[in-house]
Amino acid sequence: MISIRLSSVRIRNLALVEDLSWSPGDGFTVVTGETGSGKSIIVGALKLLVGERADKSLIRSGEDSCTVEGRFEVQEPQILDAQLAEMGVEPCEDGQLLIKRVLTAAGTNRQFINGTATTLAVLKGVGDGLVDLHGPHDHQSILSVDLQRALLDSFAGAGAKLEKYRVIYHRRLEVENALSALHGDDEAFERECALLLFQANEIEAAGLKQGEEEDLLSRYSVATQGKRILELCRQALQKLADDEDAALGAVNGIARTLREIERLDPAAASLTAAHVRAVTELEELASELQRYSEGLELDQEHLQRLEERVNLIESLKRKYGNSVESIIAHGESAAERYRKLHSRSEERARLQAELAAIGVDLEREGKALRSLREKGAAPLAKGIMGHLKDLGFKRAEFGVHLEPLPAPGPNGSDSIEFIFAPNLGEPAKPLRAIASSGETSRVMLAVKSALAEQDTIPLLVFDEIDANVGGEIAHAVGEKMRALGASRQVLCISHLPQVASKAGTHLVVSKEDSGGRTISVLKVVQGRERESEIARMLGGKSQSALELAKTLLS
Repeated sequence: MISIRLSSVRIRNLALVEDLSWSPGDGFTVVTGETGSGKSIIVGALKLLVGERADKSLIRSGEDSCTVEGRFEVQEPQILDAQLAEMGVEPCEDGQLLIKRVLTAAGTNRQFINGTATTLAVLKGVGDGLVDLHGPHDHQSILSVDLQRALLDSFAGAGAKLEKYRVIYHRRLEVENALSALHGDDEAFERECALLLFQANEIEAAGLKQGEEEDLLSRYSVATQGKRILELCRQALQKLADDEDAALGAVNGIARTLREIERLDPAAASLTAAHVRAVTELEELASELQRYSEGLELDQEHLQRLEERVNLIESLKRKYGNSVESIIAHGESAAERYRKLHSRSEERARLQAELAAIGVDLEREGKALRSLREKGAAPLAKGIMGHLKDLGFKRAEFGVHLEPLPAPGPNGSDSIEFIFAPNLGEPAKPLRAIASSGETSRVMLAVKSALAEQDTIPLLVFDEIDANVGGEIAHAVGEKMRALGASRQVLCISHLPQVASKAGTHLVVSKEDSGGRTISVLKVVQGRERESEIARMLGGKSQSALELAKTLLS
C-alpha cells in the first residue's frame, strides 16, 4: 500500500474563488458554510485534480483561465514512481507528488503531473488511486457490480488469486485469437495445400537443371533431322572419295604433273609440298565426315525420349514460367509455402492442445477464487450490516450474493452483487434496484467503514452524503467518518452539526465582498468561532444554541 496524504491545495479563479490556498489536516476534516457560499467548489477543485471532466463555465467571470494545484506527500515514492514511469511521467521529487490542472476560456485544457504535461486519461488513472469522491451522485458507484466484486475481493484477500486467474484468462484469449487467425476457410486451406504439394512434387519430379533447355533443344533438332544429315554426309563422302571423279582422286592425279614441274625447276618444290598438304586436309575431312555420320543416332526410342523431355518442359513452362529457371523458382516457392501451411496445421494442433490445458487451469483457479470469495462474503455482509444498524437500518438485511457465470469471465467464474432489503418484510434485491439516494449514501459509508483496513485510497471525500438524515443517525454518520479518519484523510462537506462536531479540523466557507466583487474564502475555525458555527448550523446563535454546540463539541 502506498502511503499518501494531501498536504495543500491552491485554487485560482474557479467560480467564486479568486485565490484560495488551504492545507487539509490529517484525520476527519469537515467543511461547512451557508448555502451558496461555495462549499461545493472545494469538491469541484478536487475533482479537477483527479481528472474529472470540466468545462469553461467553471472559470471565474472575467478571467481567461482557472487553475487548481495539489501537493501530495508520498512515503515510499519509489512504488508510485514505477507507476508514473509506465505512464511517461517524471518521478516524485523529495517525496512530493505535484498535480496541476488549467482550464482556459478558449477551451484549451492542460494537466501536469510533476511538471510533465500529460493527458486527462493519465491524470484520471493516477487520481483514481488518490481520492475517492462520494457526492449526491458519486456515491452511485457503490451500485456498480464491478466495484462490489472488487470490494469483496479486497475484503477476502483474493487480489493475488484474481491476478493469477487473469493471467491464465488472458493467455486463453491470446490462444483463441491465434487459433482464429489460423482457421480461416478450412476447405480453401486444404485445397491450397493440395495444389502447392502437387506443384512442388511435379516440378521436383521433372528433375530440371539450370541451362538444360538450350542443350536439349539442340540435341532434339539434330535427332529429328538425322536421316537428312546422314544422307548429306554420304553425298559429301562420295564427292570427296568414292565417286570415279571424286575430289581426292582428282587431286592425287595432279601429283605427277607437279613433280615434273619440280624436276624442271627445283624452285617449284613448294608447289609439291602444298599439294601434299591439300591431299592430307581432304583425307582428314573425309575421315571426320565418316566419324560424324557414324555418330548420328537414328534410334527412334532415343528420339521419342528427347521429344517427351521437350514436351514436358514446354508443359511446365505454360504452367509455371517462360524458362526452366522460372519453373525451378516456382517449385521452390511452392514447396516453401506448403511447408509454412503444413507447419500452420501443426501450430493449430499445438494451440488446440494448449487451449485444452488452459481450460483445466482456468477452471481450477476459478474454483479457488470462488472459494476465497465464498469465505469472505458472509463476514463482509455481517460487517456491513453492523455498520448499517449503527446508521439507522435496524431491521434491514444485507448480503453478498455469488452466482456462477455461464462461462468464465475476466474476473472469475462468478457474478457478485450486493443485495439489500432496507425494511422488514421486504425481499432482498440487488442494491441497484431498490436503494434510494439517501439509503445508498449510508450504505456507501457502511461499506467504507467495514473495509477501512482493506481500502487503499488515502483521501475520502463525502459531499453532503449525510442529506436526509438527522438525530441519532447524524451522530452515527459523524462517528463513522471520525473512525475512518483514524487511518486516512476524510473530507466531508456537511450541513449537519452532529457530523461537523465530530471532525478533528473544521473549515468554514463564506462569501465576502472584495473590490466590488463577491469571493469565497475558507477559514479554519477553533474554540469560540467553531462553537458559533455549530450554533449557526443548529438554527441560530442564541445562548441555548451555543450551549448545545458546546455539548456537541465536548
